[in-house]
Amino acid sequence: MELTTRKASITAVGSFVPSQVYPNSYFESIIDTNDEWIRTRTGISERRFGFDLAVSDLMIPAAEQCITRRGIDREKIDCVICATITPDHTFPSTACILQQKLGLKNAWGFDISAACSGFLFALETARRMVEAGGARCVLVCSGDRMSSILNFQDRTTCVLFGDGAGAVLVEASDDPQVGIMDSILHIDGSGGQYLYMPAGGSRKPTSIETVQNREHYVVQDGKAVFKAAVVGMANVSAEIMERNNLSPDDVHWLVPHQANLRIIDATAERMGIDKSKIMINIDRYGNTTAGTIPLCLAEWHDKGAIQYGDTLILASFGAGYTYGSIYVRWGVK
Repeated sequence: MELTTRKASITAVGSFVPSQVYPNSYFESIIDTNDEWIRTRTGISERRFGFDLAVSDLMIPAAEQCITRRGIDREKIDCVICATITPDHTFPSTACILQQKLGLKNAWGFDISAACSGFLFALETARRMVEAGGARCVLVCSGDRMSSILNFQDRTTCVLFGDGAGAVLVEASDDPQVGIMDSILHIDGSGGQYLYMPAGGSRKPTSIETVQNREHYVVQDGKAVFKAAVVGMANVSAEIMERNNLSPDDVHWLVPHQANLRIIDATAERMGIDKSKIMINIDRYGNTTAGTIPLCLAEWHDKGAIQYGDTLILASFGAGYTYGSIYVRWGVK
């Protein structure tokens, strides 16, 4: 393929969440917690769980919606990138499963594991492929079935998460005024000890003991992660604004990862963004990890709240640590 100088742009978006709603009262019946405690500390009132679903079952309807809205021939999609930490299997990749089930005959692809920053990492990868001419149309599917790795006896983690997925198409833009304009992405491996799953990998393979010890679930040092996220997500979001000479008035929407309402508020304050310009749906979906940002994009697009050419700042922070921000000029018509 020929090298292109055109910007890569998001051209379509889709989303899917399970139908089963689990309000905070559900947790009041199984662990020592209450609705007020959860809402005041996280901003979450309810979330969706799909206990009978795999992550590909969440991504496929999101991708189908995205492809249908774009009206694109599936044979023109030449790559599929899947961002998740809850793949259907260790192997084959979930991207392979999506490619087969969606009928993407000409697509190759792969999975990305970057936890809550998965969508940003996948979006930036798709952008670079399109801008370099290595792909014309990339399908990015991002989401998690977090209920598959939650310890429902751990009151500090199980109330935080939900299941859901989103999808976007990334293509070269014919309009230089829209597209993915800039990105700043980071990892900090020193944070790995504060948010992880102890067993199931090659470091500690699955055994009778690891199952009995409940080591195949999310473990989090909430205070350490909160402290790092407040600083990391806020600083990188402010940095991308400064680097692109963007004032708070220039930004139409802040699209933050939905981990905790207090982290979102701190990021907006650091950026000088008014609360009316923040996409927030954590109250209804909880933290869907790699799914939060595309779920926001799809929801706000569906209700006509994002206009062509609008300036968006996407921001995330997750296990690893992984974090970053992407500056987007909205290109979905």
